[in-house]
Amino acid sequence: MSTSSNPATVRYGIIGAGLMAREHVRNLALIPGSSIVALADPSETSLATTEREVGHECQKFSSHLDMLNNAELDALVIASPNDTHARILLDIMESGHTLPILVEKPICTNLADAAALEKAAESYGAPIWVAMEYRYMPPVAELIRATHEGQLGTPHMLSITEHRFPFLDKVDSWNRFNERTGGTLVEKCCHFFDLMRLILDDEPVRVYASGGQSVNHLDESYEGRVPDILDNALVVVDFAGGSRALLNLCMFAEGSFYQEHISVVGAEAKIECYIPVDSNHWPADGTVREAIVEFSPRSPQGPTRHTVDVDPAILAAGAHFGSTYYEHTGFRDVVLGNGAVQVTLRDGIQSIRMGLAAELSAVQGIPVELDAELAAR
Repeated sequence: MSTSSNPATVRYGIIGAGLMAREHVRNLALIPGSSIVALADPSETSLATTEREVGHECQKFSSHLDMLNNAELDALVIASPNDTHARILLDIMESGHTLPILVEKPICTNLADAAALEKAAESYGAPIWVAMEYRYMPPVAELIRATHEGQLGTPHMLSITEHRFPFLDKVDSWNRFNERTGGTLVEKCCHFFDLMRLILDDEPVRVYASGGQSVNHLDESYEGRVPDILDNALVVVDFAGGSRALLNLCMFAEGSFYQEHISVVGAEAKIECYIPVDSNHWPADGTVREAIVEFSPRSPQGPTRHTVDVDPAILAAGAHFGSTYYEHTGFRDVVLGNGAVQVTLRDGIQSIRMGLAAELSAVQGIPVELDAELAAR
């Protein structure tokens, strides 16, 4: 039995050694008992860079299968490009190994892969956790708790705004094209579709979307191809129980003070949270950036608000307002047999179904019924 002063060691292998892998490395470094022992990536440069972030020598592999067969591991983290997640997961599930897996979002980029993953997971003997970090941002977690505890009454309307910086540069510029990302409304917004389902505790039935590529990446060219990813969109989602949700996305608004704003309105009250742009993109003007939660009852009227503090070391470890750290504490409990998976394979698949429906709606200019979208693909 481990104690806080002598925690059990969990040996992690990380598949994919790019920017998000390094965020996982920095957060695991803050959790006692975490040991990153192996990295897998076809890029030697990425492997070397991430090994430096780890701070000690790791076993390094050009393939995830080589790592599986040659490293002593307790858990896997998949942080490779979007379009590789399904194949890597299927390889693991078919390999005979039964290691707990934390896989980055989106879990896949099309519904054919989703169906294959669901089938393979039926016989996989270990837990799979989909990395939906936004659930674990402390102000968002507070908003979710208040809604689920009934403080708002029945929730009827949910609004999520993200006004942020453009997509970052990634290895081989894989995040510039729909064919590899699933589209912006899958790649970026599966987080928000997951939050909609979680907050409202309901399933989506219809998606309406309008979006475009208005500003970003239009002057870029990759082997003669111009990126085709959306940089702004409005998406409305109808839910089975009658509630509705709105996503307002803009990816050329890095001057915003708050990067995300979430509002839930119930029959008795409204709750909102405001999350500042992540610390890696703060201007060097000395401005203190704090998250805020505001609660506004219908009666007696008069909102109350407070700031939500997060340990500066946790904030500095990633670009998701501390959420990756809290996610890893939950996943560690799962690995050690002390907790249940909080973001299931089905959660991950539902979020990409919603994103794919939104991408389709934006192209066709008409609402997309979720069951029809599933049948069409």
